[in-house]
Amino acid sequence: MHKVIYDTDPGVDDAMALLFLHRHPEIDLVGITTVFGNASVETTTRNALFLKREWNIPAPVSKGASVTIDPSREERPWPAMVHGENGLGDIDVPETIDLPLDPRPAHRFIIDTVRAHPGEVRLVAVGRMTNLALALKEDPEIATLAKDVVIMGGNFYVPGNVSPVAEANIHGDPEAADIVMTAPWKVVVIGLDVTAITTMSRSYLGDMAARGDKAVKQLDELSQFYIDFYKHAVKDGMMVHDSCACVYVVAPELFSSISGAVRVVCGGIADGQTIVKPDGRRFPPGGAWDGLPRQIVCTGIESEKVIGLIRETLLTA
Repeated sequence: MHKVIYDTDPGVDDAMALLFLHRHPEIDLVGITTVFGNASVETTTRNALFLKREWNIPAPVSKGASVTIDPSREERPWPAMVHGENGLGDIDVPETIDLPLDPRPAHRFIIDTVRAHPGEVRLVAVGRMTNLALALKEDPEIATLAKDVVIMGGNFYVPGNVSPVAEANIHGDPEAADIVMTAPWKVVVIGLDVTAITTMSRSYLGDMAARGDKAVKQLDELSQFYIDFYKHAVKDGMMVHDSCACVYVVAPELFSSISGAVRVVCGGIADGQTIVKPDGRRFPPGGAWDGLPRQIVCTGIESEKVIGLIRETLLTA
C-alpha cells in the first residue's frame, strides 16, 4: 500500500484525482491538505470537505496556505473561467460543510504524518507548492523522511499554459516550487509534457457516468464546465492533469523520464519557468546547478493506458 498525502486545490481535475486516490486498492489516502490556487483556500478547503462528505472519504482534511511563500507577490485573479466561480464547475455546493477540519495547518499535518511514518509517505501535490515549502522551512529533515514527492506542475520541452514558458501551478508560487525542487528528497515532476497529451473526451466520461455510481455521475456533472473551457485545445474533452500524477504512484511504468537538477525561474518575463539540467550535461562550475539533487522529469506517457486505468479505478465502487 502507498501511504499518500494529497496536497490539492479542488478544482475539477483535482476532484477526479481525489476519487482515483480514494478508490485505488493500492493507495492508503492518509490525508488531504488544501492550498489556494484554483480558488481561495477557503473555497478549496470547502470543496475538499464537500467531496469528502459526498464520496465518503475517511481521510482528514487540513487547511493550508492562503498566500505565496513570498508574501510580497501580488495575487492574481482566481481562474474562474477554467473551474467555475466555486472551483467545482459551478455545480450546487453548500456554502459551508458540517465536517471538522484537522486542527493543524497543512504544513504541520505534513510534518507530523511524515515523521509518524518515516520512509513511507508519498506526497502527491497537484497545486501550488506552498504547503510543501512551508513544511521544509519549518522542518528540513522531512526531506530525508518522506518516501518521495510526486507533483503535477511545470513544463520542460513544451509551452506553458499561463505564459509561453510557465505552467499554472508553478507560476502561482515559483519561490515555493524552487524550494521543493532543490530539497534533498526525490521529486517526480509530472508536467504539461505528458498531461497536455492525456485527454478524456466528454463521451468517454459520460459512458463512465452511465456505468458508475453516484460519485462518478457527480464527477461527470462537475466536469462539464471544465470541458467547455478546453474547447480551444481539446476536441470535446479535457486534459486530466492531476490524475496523471496519481497514476504515476501506482503505475510508473506507464511513463518515461529523464533525470537531472531542476530549478524554477523566479521573476521577470520567464517567471515560473521550470528548467532541468539533464544528467550528463556539463557546465562550468560555480553555477546555479551545482550540488543539487537529481530529480525525475517525465517526458513521455502511455496516455491510453493511463486513461484506461483511471476509468477502471473510478468504476471500482
